[in-house]
Formats: sequence, structure tokens, C-alpha cells
Amino acid sequence: MQRFLDLLSELAGSAFENAGIEASYGRVKLSDRPELCEFQTNGALSAAKKYKKNPMEIAESIAERLSKEPAFSCVSAVRPGFVNFNVSNDFLLSYIKDMYEDEERLGVSKTQDPKKIIMDYGGPNVAKPLHVGHLRSAVIGESLKRILRFMGHEVTADIHLGDFGLQMGLIIAELSERKPTLPYFDPDFSGDYPADPPFTISELEEIYPFASKRSKEDPVFAKKASDATYEMQQGRRGYRELLSWIMKVSVSDLKRNYERLKVQFDLWKGEADAEPYIPGMVKMLKDKGLAHESDGALVVDVKRDDDKKEIPPCMILKSDGAALYDTTDLATLIWRVNDYHPDEIMYVVDKRQELHFIQVFRCARMAGIVPDETELTFIGFGTVNGTDGHALKTRDGGVMRLERLLDDIKEKMHEKIIENESLSSDEADKVSDIVSLSAVKYGDLKNQPAKDYIFDMDRFTSSEGDTGPYILYTVVRIKSIVRKYEEAGGNIENIAPSISRAGTEKALLLSLSGFSEEVEKAASSASPNVICAYIYNLCNEFNHFYHETKILSCEDEDEKKGYIALCVLTKRVLERSIELLGFEAPERM
Repeated sequence: MQRFLDLLSELAGSAFENAGIEASYGRVKLSDRPELCEFQTNGALSAAKKYKKNPMEIAESIAERLSKEPAFSCVSAVRPGFVNFNVSNDFLLSYIKDMYEDEERLGVSKTQDPKKIIMDYGGPNVAKPLHVGHLRSAVIGESLKRILRFMGHEVTADIHLGDFGLQMGLIIAELSERKPTLPYFDPDFSGDYPADPPFTISELEEIYPFASKRSKEDPVFAKKASDATYEMQQGRRGYRELLSWIMKVSVSDLKRNYERLKVQFDLWKGEADAEPYIPGMVKMLKDKGLAHESDGALVVDVKRDDDKKEIPPCMILKSDGAALYDTTDLATLIWRVNDYHPDEIMYVVDKRQELHFIQVFRCARMAGIVPDETELTFIGFGTVNGTDGHALKTRDGGVMRLERLLDDIKEKMHEKIIENESLSSDEADKVSDIVSLSAVKYGDLKNQPAKDYIFDMDRFTSSEGDTGPYILYTVVRIKSIVRKYEEAGGNIENIAPSISRAGTEKALLLSLSGFSEEVEKAASSASPNVICAYIYNLCNEFNHFYHETKILSCEDEDEKKGYIALCVLTKRVLERSIELLGFEAPERM
């Protein structure tokens, strides 16, 4: 199906063309003054200069032509050259009926230019629990993946674990002092290593922060950790076995936490997976004359004459020969291009990493690691702050674990839901899981990705206002209406949307007609907040319709069927939208 605005623009374009003006000037948009009209075109203003005519003369000519078109009603030319109009009920209803019949896609056409895309989001370091800083990457990335797939793109999601850097060396160095008799630390050991891990997830999560803090205070230990990192990267057998255990124990815990967020990855690759490509890449950079030594390190200069700020060199190897993030990200690009031949590689990461990706992208282009036709896209997101405006912390001032944040918001949501005495204890627990996830995800996604936002638990869990629970309450309200209609003997299989004599539902119909426009906009701009804004408005329109319309008690059976069909379509659009955002609605609340 065409987008509704495109259909209107085609009709308006024909009017411009018949007036001797290019059809492209007939682009229609939603009215800036909805109290005056539903839609407008300002093409007359744009065309006036080129065609050397008074804009009002053009507007009046176009208005005269559009007033004869059955799709439009209440057409008027308004100074200084706008053409304002409403759409006819019949034209709007025809479009809505087509949406209703298209139960799967609801009028949204797949892209005519599908891409093969690799999305890099998640990015947690192994051996560390997920904290609140990991929330945005997971939530935004998951939503973008779903939106792009819905539009017809082939998307492969990669978590890209941090598993090959200094954090590994810190753990190995600390463990070697706590448990020095383990065979992993004996360079001459050639037997089979133990079948059980040398630590639990709790122990591992305690070791890393302890070792990290110690390295900042103890230069000798810091050197030991650095050396361990290098030896692990160079393939020392015992250290690689420890790396394997760190991965197994950590990934199991990470999967549990991501599952709770309803975030799923196709690939659980990490920096270590890029290691086999590093030696060849280093040689290639040297052979091409791109890499050179600087203070003992191997670097590639990526600055340009037109740079407005300093862009440091891309560091390939440290002075001790160890790899860095630049190294593994470049090597990762090699295997992604070789194995997947993507049209685009998209990174959803903290916006504070922008400089790093400028360096990596430029180096990759200079070295021919990524073909010119493959897009490299950086989507930087802002930080999550507490109500005090600072980074979200625990009560004792530590970094807040994501699991703790989810527990807190579920508890808050459970307190509210349990007040509904019609739900059993088990039901209330399940519903609070669903609704709390909507509160977290919607609270994040309604913001522009690049902007910081305040995590306000009271506001996010409210059932009123621009919140996830409000969206779900609206869906549940519609489910209740449809359920009661069916319990009374109604059949939703033989109904279709209509417009009643009162016409109170037109604003809702207009809102529904914009679904495809907003989904495509969210996909093209990589902005899930577009869908959030759309469904918030749609919920407002539905609830306004609900409060002023007797739906189930309507005495005219045909009108009632039309109302119910409109409820069904609204439910479908809302459910599809929240699915794209990464959450779902319960049956009752």
C-alpha cells in the first residue's frame, strides 16, 4: 500500500500539473494548524518564484481544482499561499479498510531497496555484570533491528563482547595470586585442565572491580596485568583456557539478563574472534605504507586537512605489541566483510565513542578493509541519568546494576498492579514483569537516541501521560471491549470499519492512516522515538473516541460493528508498534 500522504500528494500534484506547474510542488503534509484543517500544501509559495506568479493566484487555482476532487473536502486558499483541506470520509475510509484487510503489515510496504545489515549493539565486557550504562545500547539496538527487519532488510545482530582486552589480564593476574596452584599459571603444564570452572559468576564479578581498582593504586600489579593481557593475546595456553572459562560463565549470565530485556542476538561474537585476522591486517597496513611507529606504538594517521578538530592517529598496536579496541574493531570489520558481505554495518554505541569510530572508519576506508559501497553507520546514544541530573547510581553511590534497576521498577509496578484485586498473585507477578519492561523500554525509546535523559521511576511507571504503562492500559482497554463484544455473541470475523453518522471517530481514523508514514520515518532516521510519539498520539485519539462514544451499548448494530472493527484495527496497530519497540501487552491489568 502507498502511504496516505503519498496518495494525497499524487492527487495534489495532478492539480499543480494541470495548472502548468511541476507536480512535485504538490507535496502534502499534515496541517500545522489542525484546528483549521487536516492537511495542507505550501507548493504555491515554492513555485511562485520559479513561475513568476503571485503565490495566492497559484493557491487559488489549485484550490479550485482540488475542490472538484472527491478525495478532498473544505478546500481553501489561505494567505500568503497555502492550500488547506480536509479529506472526504469516503476516501479516508477506503484507505482504512485496506489497512484492516492487511492484517500482517497494516499498510506498511517493504522497502524496494533491501539491505544486508550487520548491527553491532550490546557491547558488554565479559566478567562484569550488566549495569545501567548497557541499557540504551540493548534497548535502542533491539528496536532498530526489529524496525529494519519489518521494513524488509536482512539484519544480523552481533553483541560484540569485550573479551580480549586488559580486563582479561586483570582477572588473570588477580586469580594467579588468589589461587596460584591452579595449573593455568604453570607454563610447563601439558595435561588436561580441570573440567569445572575455577570461579563462580559471583566470584568473577567480584574479582574484576577489585583488580581494576588495585591496578590504579599498585604499579607493579598494573604491569603484571598488562603482561598477562599480552601473553593471553599471544596465545599462552593456560591463559586462553582461563579466557574460555570466563566466557562460558559470563555469557550464560549475560544471556539470562538480556532475555529478561527481551533482547536477542544472532551472533555472540567478541573481540577474541577477530584475533586470527590481526597479524595479517598489521602486515597489510605496513605493506601499504599506512602504519608507522610513533613512540614505540604502531599507528595510522587518519586526520584530514578539512578537520575542524584534532583527530589523533588510529593506534594499531601498543608499544608492547598488545592489541587495543582500534585493533580488534578493524579486524572485526575484516571478518564481517569477508563472511557476510554486508551493505551496511551499523554501530549502536555511546555517543562518547564517536572519536574512536571516526578513527576506525577512516582507517578501514584508507586500507580498503571495507568496500566503498558498504556503509559504515555510527548511532551514538546519550546517557541515562538519575533525577539529580547525574549518572544513575545506587544508594551507596556505586554503579547501578541493570538487574537491580529492573527489580526496583518491577517492584514499583507490582505495588500498583496488586491494587487490582481481580488479578491473582501469580497473574499480578506476570503482568508486573510485562508492564515494568514497557516502562523501562518506552521511557528510554521515547527520547531521541543522541540525547541524555532522566530516569524517573515514578513518572515511567505512571498509567497516565506519555509512558509505557499508559500505552498498555489503552491496549488492554481495547482487548476488554472486543472480548465483551464476543462474549455477547458478536463475531469480529464479519465486520469492517465504518464512519458513523456522528463522525466522532474521524480523528482516530486519520491517526491510524499515518502508521506506515511513521514506521518508514523511524526506519530511515534510525529513531524509534518516532514510533513512540505516534502511538502516544494514537492512544490519546482512541481514548478520546472511547469516552465520547457508546461503543458496546450502541443500538445501531451496523454502527456498533464499525466501532468494534475500528477498535480491532487500533489494537493491531498498537500491538505491532510495541512489538517493534521490543515489548508486549498483557491481556488484563
